[in-house]
Amino acid sequence: MADLQCADRRPLTIRLLGRTDIRELADELGLRPRKSWGQNFVHDANTVRRIVASAGITAADSVVEVGPGLGSLTLALLETGATVLAVEVDPVLAERLPHTVAAHGAEPARLTVIHRDVLTLRGADLPGAPTALVANLPYNIAVPALLRVLAECPTVRTVLVMVQLEVAERLAAEPGGRDYGVPSVKARYYGTVRRAGTVSPSVFWPVPRVDSGLVRIDRHDDPGWPTDPEFRDRLFALIDVAFAQRRKTVRNALSRWTGSTERAAELLTAAGIDPSARGETLAITDFVRLAELAADEPGTGEPQPGRP
Repeated sequence: MADLQCADRRPLTIRLLGRTDIRELADELGLRPRKSWGQNFVHDANTVRRIVASAGITAADSVVEVGPGLGSLTLALLETGATVLAVEVDPVLAERLPHTVAAHGAEPARLTVIHRDVLTLRGADLPGAPTALVANLPYNIAVPALLRVLAECPTVRTVLVMVQLEVAERLAAEPGGRDYGVPSVKARYYGTVRRAGTVSPSVFWPVPRVDSGLVRIDRHDDPGWPTDPEFRDRLFALIDVAFAQRRKTVRNALSRWTGSTERAAELLTAAGIDPSARGETLAITDFVRLAELAADEPGTGEPQPGRP
């Protein structure tokens, strides 16, 4: 394999994982992929390099990777000269990853493995100030995992994640579209969202029954709305309520939260929103205006900012 050059011109001779490598590692570890953890391992070098290139990762980056698995994407990230903070829930895979990295020519010092469930991750668990999230997210928790990292890691400016194609379409959907919903709005609280391609099931082991999609998020430099946790929780609670029953008008959907349809209509009108509109037609800016006006509303139940 020809040497690759990272951003600071250091030669890298990292050997990426192929199909045979993946099966040999799995056999060595006695690994049977767990559906409950969304374990599907990429064995195609072109795919992981494409993901890294789409994220624009360079040697200056510190990258959070969720669910590194056997290390396919990890090695491609290290190939750029970046440092990688790998969050892995499986103790066997977490222990094996540094050895795989060393055996394939990467510098173990540029890898930190955090053995933790990403849904309990705190920013303090990650050393330094990560600049990017690049991951093949476990499909069963993709949206909550994405929102968790964005909430806990405000220094992350760029996100490139691979998720189930249906989830990719929901994340990137625009207001008024069939796929537009809670994930679409919450992702836009953090940044601009766009599709970045499709990935065939054939590059995974085991082969999933669905296509995968790539989604890129670029965090807002100046979103124009509050970014403190209290406001975010209130905003996300409103979004959850607005989409809880999609067939209802937003006035009726918010009536339990405000205490009455009349009060809901008053707030919506004050926010410049037609009370007869439906939640799926509202943009993130609409929800922000409503959340700002609703600061003193009693609400119902605890906010759930991690809900998809």
